[in-house]
Amino acid sequence: MAESRAAVVATGRRLLRRGRGVKPPSGWRRNFLGFLAILGPGMIAASAGNDAGGIATFAAVGAEHGYRLLWILLPITISLGLVQEMCARMGAVTGKGLADLIRERFGVRWTAVVMLALLIANAGVTVSEFVGIAAAAELFGIPRFISVPLSALGIWWLVVKSSYQRVERVFLLMSLVFLGYIISAFLARPDWNAVALGLVKPSFSLDYAYLFTLVAVVGTTISPYMQVYVQSSVVEKGVTPEDYGRTKWDVWVGTVLAILVVFFIVISTAATLHTHGLHIESASDAARALRPLAGPYAEKLFAIGLFGASMLAAGVLPLATAYSISEALGFEKGVSRSFREAPIFLGIFTFLIAVGAAIAVIPGLPLIRVLLVTQVINGLLLPIILFAILKLVNTRELMGAYVNGLIYNIGAWLTAIVVTCLSLLFILVTLFPGLARR
Repeated sequence: MAESRAAVVATGRRLLRRGRGVKPPSGWRRNFLGFLAILGPGMIAASAGNDAGGIATFAAVGAEHGYRLLWILLPITISLGLVQEMCARMGAVTGKGLADLIRERFGVRWTAVVMLALLIANAGVTVSEFVGIAAAAELFGIPRFISVPLSALGIWWLVVKSSYQRVERVFLLMSLVFLGYIISAFLARPDWNAVALGLVKPSFSLDYAYLFTLVAVVGTTISPYMQVYVQSSVVEKGVTPEDYGRTKWDVWVGTVLAILVVFFIVISTAATLHTHGLHIESASDAARALRPLAGPYAEKLFAIGLFGASMLAAGVLPLATAYSISEALGFEKGVSRSFREAPIFLGIFTFLIAVGAAIAVIPGLPLIRVLLVTQVINGLLLPIILFAILKLVNTRELMGAYVNGLIYNIGAWLTAIVVTCLSLLFILVTLFPGLARR
């Protein structure tokens, strides 16, 4: 025993002597390493918004309207960043998820209504993500009956059998697939003067197609599940108010990068499809936007991007739903938990993955109808979520010194009001198309 203790002491002394000659990272290196260590929730949540439906929407914006709608990306960047940051801050300060706080502050009945709507909407969008996986695989000649079950099994295995850190790293790697659109936009040689004009000159029209596209862009960019996911992820990662500053950077950097991807997707499709009068009707149509980058292999590169985006969202969406329902009902939750420790959390995740994959392989699935119903539900749910977030984040008893300041509140409330009006407008136009000018 004495010999082993002496060996331990000797080893410790050797390590101390070695450590004396090692300079700790200082200044920008220490800050950068700290940022990389906390990177994750904001980047993943914002990137997940660029899912299969999002890519189709943004590609359609460029193909149908050219650079005309680029201006909306500036206010959307601010709005998305504000909403994501408020949720991340609440997670760091309270140590609780969004659904947990809603249940505590607004009661069980309101929580049940919100969770039911979120479950239905997220289940529908999860189906669309697996349809995106199927579309991407079919561009490689792989039938959906093979690609969808294998992808579903891969996502399930990653989340259920891995730690939170590993899941986060894989999700971050998946977000790199969007770089193809950035390169493509430059190789497409767009009219940069027209791009700049579209970015700074707002335009508005009561035409049905324009109005529908405008509201769809907002709806697909700021989604309820993103707020649920970012707050729950911050909590599970153990972020505290003391180290929240780096998470705030993560949220804003993730938001800017996600909208930059949208910006370049619109430019790519505007420079290639819109200039030739081509329209988006299938995955192969959208693949033409990458032709300047990959030539005859454009479909393959687009398929990789679509596959990665769909896989990322197909993992984040069920996770966000499992987080919210488990929090609302007071059950144990967490990616690092086992089935024995968190059966409800992992059961909900497994159920959504299985149902989404099963429906996605149904031949002749009316995907447009599924997406339409889920978008209407999201349109109804989003204003409720936004006003709940604003109420919670401005409760001093809950947030202490971390409540919103005056300028921040003005931007946040303006975001909530505008998004609410656009959501209601979207619902009205969807249910009563005759209200808009065709």
